[in-house]
Amino acid sequence: MFLQQVVNGLTLGSTYAVIALGYTLIFGVLNIVNMAHGEIFMIGAFVGLLLVTKFNVSIFAALAGAMAVGALLGYLLERVALRPLRRREVSHLAPLISTIGVSIFLESLALKIFGPQAQSFPPIYAGQLFEVGSLKISLIQIIILAVSCGLMIALKFWLDKTKLGKSIRATAENIETAGLLGIDTRKVIVLTVMLASGLGAVAGVLVGLAFNAVEPTMGISMGFKGLAVLILGGLGNITGAMVGGLILGIAEVFSVAYGSSSYREAVAFGLIIFLLFLRPQGLFGSRASEGRR
Repeated sequence: MFLQQVVNGLTLGSTYAVIALGYTLIFGVLNIVNMAHGEIFMIGAFVGLLLVTKFNVSIFAALAGAMAVGALLGYLLERVALRPLRRREVSHLAPLISTIGVSIFLESLALKIFGPQAQSFPPIYAGQLFEVGSLKISLIQIIILAVSCGLMIALKFWLDKTKLGKSIRATAENIETAGLLGIDTRKVIVLTVMLASGLGAVAGVLVGLAFNAVEPTMGISMGFKGLAVLILGGLGNITGAMVGGLILGIAEVFSVAYGSSSYREAVAFGLIIFLLFLRPQGLFGSRASEGRR
């Protein structure tokens, strides 16, 4: 029973971690919270669903398609809602309000196109179970864990080892200094927003598979959970986003398994509040980084 709940928690938490990575990347580079991330997550879920149901593609092709659409939305978000504000002396709240406007637009557009009803993936993706002793794991859980962990490992390696990844880290550390060192910070910003949005779209498909439900309002609750993981792990910290997502997922699953489903959110977020009392800067954050720019 315990091991089964650990697997369930890791499956759910890995999707939260992928959502939080998108928030973390944008916050690290632009020092803003992208409130449209949850709605891009939702659009990605619908794109994956349409590709599977209407075009009969494999789930991995659907994930790739959702990532491409998410990256395109990220480019449009940066080009239309963020870039014009960077050229002017505006309040730090202006980009936040701008992304809120984009999120409302995307949710309204989804309601108009897809309707308010929840839609589900074909049952073929939910029917296969594998048993290892007393442990039962579904094909969907295997796919979610494999894709989520693969994305997190690949992102971490890319940021640490590649020239472009190091450019993103340098820009996140100090955008002015990065520009003086010859880094094309505008290109880095566009790439970061596209990458973050692509990850969010993939997470949308994974969550749609996990809960077998895709609806236009799903981005709101998942967006808040992504923000909670961002704060728990440490603002702008990639490792923190990964670990924080897993902690939130395990906390939710164990609160349902050994308590009541009605207290699922309260227990999980209560744990986050408790951990932040102990370490206000987040699990992997540092006080020095809060004022670096």
